[in-house]
Amino acid sequence: MAMKNVSTVTEFILTGLTDQPELQLPLFVVFLVNYVVTVVGNLSLMSLVFLNSNLQTPMYFFLCNLSFIDLCYSFVFTPKTLMSFVSEKNTISFGGCMTQLFFFGFCAHSECYVLTAMAYDRYVAVCQPLLYMVIMSPRKCPLLMFGSYLMGFVGAVVHTGCMVRLNFCDSNIINHYMCDILPLLQLSCSSTYVDELVSSVIVSTVVIASSLVILMSYAFILFNVTKLSSGKGLSKALSTCSSHIITVALFYGFGMLTHIKTSSEESVDQGKILSVFCTFLLPLLNPFIYSLRNKDVKLALKRTMRRFTVSEPLGLP
Repeated sequence: MAMKNVSTVTEFILTGLTDQPELQLPLFVVFLVNYVVTVVGNLSLMSLVFLNSNLQTPMYFFLCNLSFIDLCYSFVFTPKTLMSFVSEKNTISFGGCMTQLFFFGFCAHSECYVLTAMAYDRYVAVCQPLLYMVIMSPRKCPLLMFGSYLMGFVGAVVHTGCMVRLNFCDSNIINHYMCDILPLLQLSCSSTYVDELVSSVIVSTVVIASSLVILMSYAFILFNVTKLSSGKGLSKALSTCSSHIITVALFYGFGMLTHIKTSSEESVDQGKILSVFCTFLLPLLNPFIYSLRNKDVKLALKRTMRRFTVSEPLGLP
């Protein structure tokens, strides 16, 4: 027998980040600036990699994909969040809510796998430098990213499918600024046991598997670094991995805090604030984390700026 959705709810009302009118305009400005800087920062980083041949390596190929995912985060959440600050009633259709949930799951799962691929890339670069271009060949790197996006797509489909099969027939008010799994489960008037179990298994599997690969990669890196007698070699190895370690710590740290299941109203509000870091702050910070401490990116930026400033006078008499 085919599964039918008998929900009477055709749209949801998002409560947003705050119900205090005096905070709406300041928050609108803050999130608009965040949106502009995030888009410009990630597009600039992707453009630098594309325009500079010295950055067209596996590490920066993975970094481009991370920037692409961060852009997706911004496009999925920020426009709707900005509208919530200036509209009287922040509504989203059932289909729009499921679409937002799908892309949220796709971005979150894909970022886990991309960060895992980046950790493996750093392991090969530090522990097997002579075989680096053989192991991380131009053919294998796109396959790693294709697998990351494919598994992200599968995870998002399963999460969204679990939500679509639920019945929503009572309240349609989501105590959040976006359509997330836990707030939607709380609104369902049908049994959510299977959906919670499936979602928990998928999230746990993704987090545990990716965390193990990342931890093992850095365990081998640490083991090899401790054997280096050269202070210069030790410093280079640590600087190669520092940006990725910071990104992983922020992503998994805030991600775990956000998705700890709580019931109190105060904890729910804290969860909303923590999720802001995952969906808005991290996509903003990642380009700066990977560029401010990276000599190659700084040099590529200077070359690109010089290239454009030198070419400008060519049309003058």
